Amino acid sequence: MTFNIASHGYKDDFCLPEQGSYLLSHSVGRPLKSAQQAFSEDFFNPWQEDNAEPWQHWLKSIELFQSALGQLFNHSPECFCPQVNLSSALCKLVMSHPRLTKPSAKILMSELDFPSMGYALRQALPQCQFVFIPNELDITSLEVWNRHLSEELDLVFISQVYSNSGQQAPVNSVVAATKQLGVLSVVDVAQSAGLLALDLTETEPDFMVGSSVKWLCSGPGAAYLWVHPKQIADCEPKDVGWFSHENPFEFDIHQFRYHHGVLRFWGGTPSVAPFVLAAHSIHYINRLPIGLIRQHNLRLLSMLHNAFAAQIVSPKEPSQCSGTAILQFGDGQNRVIEALKAAKISVDVRSLGIRVSPHIYNDEADIEQLIAVIHNAA
Repeated sequence: MTFNIASHGYKDDFCLPEQGSYLLSHSVGRPLKSAQQAFSEDFFNPWQEDNAEPWQHWLKSIELFQSALGQLFNHSPECFCPQVNLSSALCKLVMSHPRLTKPSAKILMSELDFPSMGYALRQALPQCQFVFIPNELDITSLEVWNRHLSEELDLVFISQVYSNSGQQAPVNSVVAATKQLGVLSVVDVAQSAGLLALDLTETEPDFMVGSSVKWLCSGPGAAYLWVHPKQIADCEPKDVGWFSHENPFEFDIHQFRYHHGVLRFWGGTPSVAPFVLAAHSIHYINRLPIGLIRQHNLRLLSMLHNAFAAQIVSPKEPSQCSGTAILQFGDGQNRVIEALKAAKISVDVRSLGIRVSPHIYNDEADIEQLIAVIHNAA
C-alpha cells in the first residue's frame, strides 16, 4: 500500500522552517505543532492550578510514555524504564549484571558505534576486554558479524543504525546468533526508533536502549531502557534512589528492596517534562499507518540515489540503509555545503560526507530543491 503524504496533511502537523527545508532528522526531529499545548496541559496546568501537589498527574504522564513505547516496540509497557540518556542507561545496566562485572568479561562492539556508547562501557567496566569490528568492514553483513561472534563473548552491543555511515545492522539475525551462543545482547535504537521497526516480542534481545530526540520528534531527555523479563532478577543496579525501591513511599532509610521490575533502574526523583513531550509525540507516531514513515523515507531517498548514484557512499538497499543518505562530492564538497547553507537547506557533515535524512514532514519538493542546488554548485 502506498500513501500520499500531501493529501493526509502530515507535513502541516509539524513546526518547520518558513524557508528552505529541514533534513536533519538523524540529529533532532522537528516538534509537533500540538506539542506546546499538550505540554501545558499535562505539565504546567497540574502544577499551577491544582490545590494538591502534581506528582500523581505527572507520574500518569510517564506511564503514558511507557505505554507509547510498548505500542511502538510491541512489548509490555512495564518493561520500559525512563532514563535521562543512553549513556546513563547503559552504565546502570552493565554495572548491574554479574556476568558483565566479572574480571574476565568480554564485549563486542563496532568501531562505527556512537562514541558515547564506547565511553560509557569502558568507564563502567574498566576490567572488561573489548573487541571491535573494524570500521572498514561491512556492518550490514551477517557474515561479518558471524566472524566476530563467539562463545567467549559475554555481551554484544548492536546499533540498529549507524549514524555516521548510514548503515543498518541485521539486528534480528545477530540477536538470534547470540542466543545460540549463550551471549547477552543489547540493541541501541537511538538512530532508528520511529523509522525502522523492531518487534521486541519477536526479536527478544536481552536489553535495549533508546531515545526520542530523532525520528520520534520528542526532544532530548526522554531516553529509555528495556530489559527482557528473564533478565530483570539478575540485575542489581548500583545507581539507585527512592524510585528504584519496591515501595518508593515507604520512607525507611534502613530498608531498601529493589523494585520487582525494570523500574529498579529508575533512580532518584525523576524528570518529568521530557517524558510529557515524548508521550505526546510517540502516540502521534503510533497513530500513523504502519510502515508509513519508512516507506516515505525510502521513496525520498530513492530520488537522491537516482540523482547522485556515483556520489552516494551509504547503502542503497532498504535492508541495509538507514534513513540517511550520505553524499560525497570530493573537491566540490565545500561548494555544495556552502550552496546548501545559502539555500537554507539543513543538512550536516561527518567524516564520510553530507548527511541527508528525509522524514514524514519532508516531501518531493524538498528533495527536488536539494538536488537542484547541488547540481548548480557541483
